[in-house]
Amino acid sequence: MIFSNKDLKKLIIPLVLEQALAITVGMADTMMISSVGEAAVSGVSLVDMFNNLIISILAALATGGAVVTSQFIGASRREEACRSAKQLLWVNALITLGISALVIAGHRLILNLFFGRIEEDVMQNAIRYLIISALSFPFLAVYNACAALFRSMGNSRITLKVSVLMNVINVGGNALCVFGLKMGVAGVAVPSLVSRAAAGLCLYLALRNPDNLIHLNRGRFRFEWGMIKKILYIGIPSGIENGIFQLGRVIVVSIIAGFGTAQIAANGVANSLDSMGCIVGQGMNLAMITVIGQCVGAGDLAQVRLYTKKLLLITYGATAVINSLILLFLHPILGLYGLGEEAAQLAWLLVMIHDGLAMLLWPASFVLPNMLRACNDVRFTMVIAIFSMITFRIGLSLVFGVHMGMGAVGVWIAMVVDWIFRVCCFAGRYFTGAWKKHCNL
Repeated sequence: MIFSNKDLKKLIIPLVLEQALAITVGMADTMMISSVGEAAVSGVSLVDMFNNLIISILAALATGGAVVTSQFIGASRREEACRSAKQLLWVNALITLGISALVIAGHRLILNLFFGRIEEDVMQNAIRYLIISALSFPFLAVYNACAALFRSMGNSRITLKVSVLMNVINVGGNALCVFGLKMGVAGVAVPSLVSRAAAGLCLYLALRNPDNLIHLNRGRFRFEWGMIKKILYIGIPSGIENGIFQLGRVIVVSIIAGFGTAQIAANGVANSLDSMGCIVGQGMNLAMITVIGQCVGAGDLAQVRLYTKKLLLITYGATAVINSLILLFLHPILGLYGLGEEAAQLAWLLVMIHDGLAMLLWPASFVLPNMLRACNDVRFTMVIAIFSMITFRIGLSLVFGVHMGMGAVGVWIAMVVDWIFRVCCFAGRYFTGAWKKHCNL
């Protein structure tokens, strides 16, 4: 057995805690910036949609490196694993420096392209927040790459510790800069920049320790195009898939925005509760890359199946428990948000739809495809995810939500259809064994 139950616990529990931390800190950030004024809140919320697009692409590139490195570890090819780590770090950093430069140079064009004409005070806040955010992208890329490499080694504890440090700096900095120094939007952006720089530096220095299974040696760097090709073979399709997914979410939010204030508020609250219900699944997405990647590297397809079933069962069990608790206490939870009667009733229905069906569909829809990615079957997952997003989540949102007058409920039903299609395709791919032909290192 490549991973004992103890090994899995050491890997998975910190990953889940890290996801929970990210969600709760995100909520705290939103609450703090709301004290600055509506123009600041609007500017930050708009830019965050674009930032999430960039962040998802950076995370996908890191995932590409994590798959390759995990496979080398599984094959007991430590030297090549270390070389792949160095290639990943440099490629991620250089790509992100280019992205940051383009964003800073074309900030107003980007905002106009994504959000059209917006009020000038909102635009000024958005510009300030976007430029400072863009400066943090290279640090975030280093953090993502190093974190992915530590997870490849099965060491998620250090990424949790650094994540705690990053979020403490972020929240403390926000409180100081927003409430104490009255820096406005910059009071949220600057602490994010500092926290990402600190986290990236900490993990980079930790990765230089030669006692690690994977470490960055001090030798002169040179590009190894064969290794880079392996990383990008997985990273680019995953990046395209994640980018389209985030764009699709922006489009869906814009559709809901046309249904009125109550539906917008209900959708926002429901989304925050839904993210809590999927915390374990989000952590398991990262664990699946490490575990299955090492099994593929070892050439042991029997263990690929064994751990796929095991991780999915854990995800299903945890997802069922958490979502059941949310549904059980949903009325008092919604009471904390101070919604009007119409918005509260709609939020209740949306959460019931999402969390009730997530127990059956979410793990196979989002965790199972990471098993396929770890087996290098990335083009299939990309095509299915993009087709399903455009056809069902966006297309049926327009049919159900707009043309049939179902509003946000129609949009969320379209989301469920998207899940069902994804489950059928990914489960079919798994059970037919078509992924096996891609399992070569």
